Amino acid sequence: MSQAATASKRDCILVEAAKMFARFGFKKTSVDDIAREAGVGKGTVYLAAESKEELFYQVLHREVRAWQAQCAKVIDPRVPADELLVRLHAEGQKNLVANELVRDLFRGDLAKMLPKWAERFHELRSLGHTNVAEVLRIGVRQGLFRAELDIEEVAEVLHDLYLVGMMLGPRSISDESLLHKARVGFDLVLNGLRVRLPAGT
Repeated sequence: MSQAATASKRDCILVEAAKMFARFGFKKTSVDDIAREAGVGKGTVYLAAESKEELFYQVLHREVRAWQAQCAKVIDPRVPADELLVRLHAEGQKNLVANELVRDLFRGDLAKMLPKWAERFHELRSLGHTNVAEVLRIGVRQGLFRAELDIEEVAEVLHDLYLVGMMLGPRSISDESLLHKARVGFDLVLNGLRVRLPAGT
């Protein structure tokens, strides 16, 4: 079998496994189910991953990367970085509505379900900060954000705030409402609550 055919079969297995895991959950999905849906033998699934847990991890990695790539489409260095944060937040939430696996990963549900994999799940969660960090770097280059920011730490904090909003907010919301909520949230983050007093007072 050619390398391209092997990669194609592996992609098919991951796609079908993602559907099964999203629909039935990790515990109720068997390797037999995945093999049947992918149209391959059970042994072929084990060639793609040595265990169901490893297959689940590979599925999550693929799904997080796809979510990240979709969100990254809104990043344009010609746009002010504060506006990019708003757009990125709204795009991320919109795409999470349709991706239950990534949503469960970001909420920490999967680490509770598979505690032995918690560290690897944490590594996957950190991929969610990548786009935010890129926007922060753009903001520093644009002179909008402070040069001394700890980019990675700030990106993680902003991503965590975003996740809190996602968990507390409604599952279904219009694009316009998402943008409005994101603008209000980032106005608070960027400008705070306090009235700015004139210098010297």
